[in-house]
Amino acid sequence: MPQETYTVASNPSPVTASGGEAPLVHVLFSGESQTKPGHRLGPKVYDFYLMHLVLSGRGTFMLNGSKHELGAGDTFLIQPEELVSYESDPDDPWRYRWIAFAGGMAAELVSAAGFQPGSPIANLPDRRRAAVLYNNIYRTFRNAGASASLQSAGWLQLLMALYRDHRADNAEDSGIRRQENEDIHRQVIHYLSTQYSHPVSIEQMSEALGYNRAYLSRTFKQRAGMSPVSFLLKLRLDKAKLMLRERPELTVEQISASVGLQDALYFSKQFRKQFGQSPTSYRKEMFGGDH
Repeated sequence: MPQETYTVASNPSPVTASGGEAPLVHVLFSGESQTKPGHRLGPKVYDFYLMHLVLSGRGTFMLNGSKHELGAGDTFLIQPEELVSYESDPDDPWRYRWIAFAGGMAAELVSAAGFQPGSPIANLPDRRRAAVLYNNIYRTFRNAGASASLQSAGWLQLLMALYRDHRADNAEDSGIRRQENEDIHRQVIHYLSTQYSHPVSIEQMSEALGYNRAYLSRTFKQRAGMSPVSFLLKLRLDKAKLMLRERPELTVEQISASVGLQDALYFSKQFRKQFGQSPTSYRKEMFGGDH
């Protein structure tokens, strides 16, 4: 079990500048802690922004009754006046770095990074870059130079840019996936709508469209609410129902073959299952006689 540690450094510069005006973004303090098992803070509120990056271990963050299980690479942001609590895991307590900040532009900076009320969590696949920026702020305060306040504000903005870029990349990936899903949905419908009267193999369709069969079927089902096989059968039965009304000169067997179902008994069984009556009964109901 790792030994408990705690270090913190405060901004040596006052919150207000020499002219009496508060800076637009002011980093208050920064630190790092290896928590002890079950270490808990809160429920409590802060009057500043407080952002933690989990370096290792696990813990939970509670906000407005919602519980977030967090681990290495996760960030949780506490906004001013939010009632929060957070607790390290009893078996694998987390180690994290944190920064506290305030200022007239702090809310805008937080929003630009993608953090919103009720959405306080982010995950960075490469947490090393973020960890370096947190540490840069800490070391800036430890060095206590005359420009510490300006330097820390600059490091904070670079850090927020990391979060912003990560969320933008995720949004772009999501957009690409959505577009691909829509393309698959449209391509499958077009393919089956033109090929339904022939023997259709989902494997052949997947190969023709250039997708793995399992991926294509799963993606189509997510978008359409049914598998390609179920969609094809429904399409064939709908076409057969239309032909039963519009082509009275054709037998049920001929209509079954025309929609790609060579087994007339199977066709009749599926038609009854779909529409609650046999093809023959449906046709009689439409025309009031035998056909």
